[in-house]
Amino acid sequence: MTENSAPTPATTPELPTQYAPAEVEGKLYEQWVERGYFTADAKSEKPPYTIVIPPPNVTGSLHLGHAFQHTLMDALTRRKRMQGFETLWLPGMDHAGIATQNKVEQQLAEEGKSRQDLGRDEFVRRVWQWKEEYGGKILGQMRRLGDGVDWSRERFTMDEGLSRAVRSVFKKMYDDELIYRAERIINWCPRCLTAISDIEVDYQEDDGELVSLTYGEGDDTLVVATTRAETMLGDTAVAVHPDDERYAHLIGKRIKLPLTDRTIPVVADAHVDPEFGTGAVKVTPAHDPNDFAIGQRHDLEALTVMDERGVITVPGPFEGLDRFEARSAIVGALREQGRVVAEKRPYPHSVGHCSRCRTTVEPRLSMQWWVKVAPLAKASGDAVRDGRVEIHPQEMSKRYFDWVDNLHDWCISRQLWWGHRIPVWYGPEGQVICLGPDEEPPTGEGWTQDNDVLDTWFSSGLWPFSTLGGPERTPDLEKFYPTDVLLTGHDIIFFWVARMMMFGLYVMDGEAPFKTIALTGLVRDERGKKMSKSFGNVVDPLDWMDKYGSDALRFTLARGANPGTDVPIGEDWVQASRNFANKIWNATRFALMNGATIEGELPPVERLSAADRWILSRLNEVVEQTDGYYEDFQFAKLSDALYHFAWDEVFDWYVELSKTTFQAGGQPADDARRVLGEVLDVTLRLLHPVVPFVTETLWTTLTGRESIVIAEWPKDSGFRDTAAEQEIETLQQVITEVRRFRADQGLQPGQRVPARLALEGTRLAAHEPAIRQLLRLQPEGDAFQATATLPVAGAQVALDLSGAIDIDAERKRLTKDLAAAEKEKAQATAKLGNEAFLAKAPDQVVDKIRGRLGKADEDIARLKQQIERLPQG
Repeated sequence: MTENSAPTPATTPELPTQYAPAEVEGKLYEQWVERGYFTADAKSEKPPYTIVIPPPNVTGSLHLGHAFQHTLMDALTRRKRMQGFETLWLPGMDHAGIATQNKVEQQLAEEGKSRQDLGRDEFVRRVWQWKEEYGGKILGQMRRLGDGVDWSRERFTMDEGLSRAVRSVFKKMYDDELIYRAERIINWCPRCLTAISDIEVDYQEDDGELVSLTYGEGDDTLVVATTRAETMLGDTAVAVHPDDERYAHLIGKRIKLPLTDRTIPVVADAHVDPEFGTGAVKVTPAHDPNDFAIGQRHDLEALTVMDERGVITVPGPFEGLDRFEARSAIVGALREQGRVVAEKRPYPHSVGHCSRCRTTVEPRLSMQWWVKVAPLAKASGDAVRDGRVEIHPQEMSKRYFDWVDNLHDWCISRQLWWGHRIPVWYGPEGQVICLGPDEEPPTGEGWTQDNDVLDTWFSSGLWPFSTLGGPERTPDLEKFYPTDVLLTGHDIIFFWVARMMMFGLYVMDGEAPFKTIALTGLVRDERGKKMSKSFGNVVDPLDWMDKYGSDALRFTLARGANPGTDVPIGEDWVQASRNFANKIWNATRFALMNGATIEGELPPVERLSAADRWILSRLNEVVEQTDGYYEDFQFAKLSDALYHFAWDEVFDWYVELSKTTFQAGGQPADDARRVLGEVLDVTLRLLHPVVPFVTETLWTTLTGRESIVIAEWPKDSGFRDTAAEQEIETLQQVITEVRRFRADQGLQPGQRVPARLALEGTRLAAHEPAIRQLLRLQPEGDAFQATATLPVAGAQVALDLSGAIDIDAERKRLTKDLAAAEKEKAQATAKLGNEAFLAKAPDQVVDKIRGRLGKADEDIARLKQQIERLPQG
């Protein structure tokens, strides 16, 4: 990385009259990358600052959620780079097992083929081919956004280095008996044909049916209720509570299971709620997790009644039916036998769906690989409780603890071909061996590798250290681990954050993978509604970047980023941010045209005007404020503070006040040029992490230096001048109040009127030239008549409006408006005084009328004041 060179402007630099983002953004970004500004050096003696990007799926493209989080991460790393840290923002992608395999299988289906037609090895080669051709689209889009990532360290969860880490960690956990293989109930997707974890199941209210059925014969009869009648074919017991006297005579007996030639026992189990339904429940150990637990306690047989696609496999009339077809057929058969005693349709109840394909999930007994999470979860909770890791905002800690304190063992095997294949081999005589990355697979007849692959979240859980070469102690790992901040959405605390905590603490000898977890909200539309294709409100961020520039989108997203809170966004807001970028451009262009400079030291304080001292005092306050907001991840507040300082104070006030000084010339004008240069220099550097492109263009033009990317982050010099701030605040009050009066009287903004200013003895006396210029006030002249006098902030401003407005016409207009406002008030008052109306009207209607009444009162007070202020004629 090269250092900024000293400024050597030979002539006054110039800027085009308008800012055209499309003409500069792409060129600037490639220039930054070529110069190595984003490339981190593991040998550097600078303190490290590291963020690893939440790896987007290789199947994905940039959406507003990505743009939102990437903007915030980029702002954090750009600032730290400017503060002198060896900054690494590491990019990469996730192989996204199920999603990517589905993409390629869809492609094969269009060719009339399946993955089975190709075979495993050829199919995996086909997926790699797809990845090279179509994957990683999002990486190019990240460049459009301006992501300052270290492309030389780009990682992919299936590349050789990360694959080695996966095998190494699996082996370690297997040897430590934290990974085991067991037959248990899992969530099975009959479409994706794989197990999925609890957190990949979305629950929603579906309209089903609740059917009550009689089991048994004669005196040995009881009633059970079910929403999944098809699973009765796999029932191996009926359970009742041990203290339920209604069924005491049946406990231990065997009863007839309808539609089968089997009898099943009645067992007593404390899990059964005697107050719910009939107090008797059917037990299907192979198709329900609670039933599985009952089956384990009572040594019940577990009968699987359907195959991997949800098709019934039990010999008989229902064999070959889809599970939902079988449900109707079985209820019909039971109805014919008179065993249906009640049916409730629709019966809304919570049903699990695959988060990827929306298929109804089937609980299924299956042999799978599991992680024993209890010790890992405890360590993850302890790291936050003892302060080693901070969750921000703090109130989100509860959600984290609710998860890690109640974790069940994690099913990590997936019945896919794309992914990290489980490094376990089975021998011809029942041998089972797990191999690490440097061990050779066994040879000889009969040895086979496990067919399953690992859950995608296993490899992405290693991301903070595997991307740095871990668990081996590489120079990158020694320099940049642990990472500093994990910035991600609160919606994946469970999917990803907890996984990384468990793995990082376990593999890296108790060293957590990050110091701070900064949780963001989710991006929503301008009405606060979730963005969804079905709602028709999804926005492609590239469209807005094309239309308004990347800076405009970034600033809009940052300005809405309150910690942990969802972010509404609309196109109007992006347009407003584009206007802000244009304002920065125009103000800097004005400053350059008027000789603003950063050359030399600032003038001595005693020589500076009150306006100069005010803006420098405010500048230092904003530097201090911005630093505080960054440390607290208050992106919305820091963006808002910079927006109002730049637009309201620098551009709308200081630049305008400077115009008078420039016109007067002399030393004060030279001092103002140096102060204006200083203020713009610092303001652009403060804005840079959020709006990098426009600030780079303006700052390099203003300073003549190489790049703002490697400029020094501003420091608060400690200079404060409360007297100057109060003086300018008073000046602002006068100008604002007189402007308001002019507008009330119908004067055009550029219309000049004679005025007498009584400023003697006030701090405003030195500002008379600026007051006259900003308010378009002429000297009073010989024929001056004070038709209106405004006492403001201890001063008096007398105006002669006799030739400026038609006083009679203005009085008639205001009187007419006053009458309309009084009529509106009378009508609203009458309605609100009508008890019959209030009793019937909806609350929102009553609230609207109250609002009309309040508005009418405000209008009446304003109009009366305007009439009183009119000159008497």
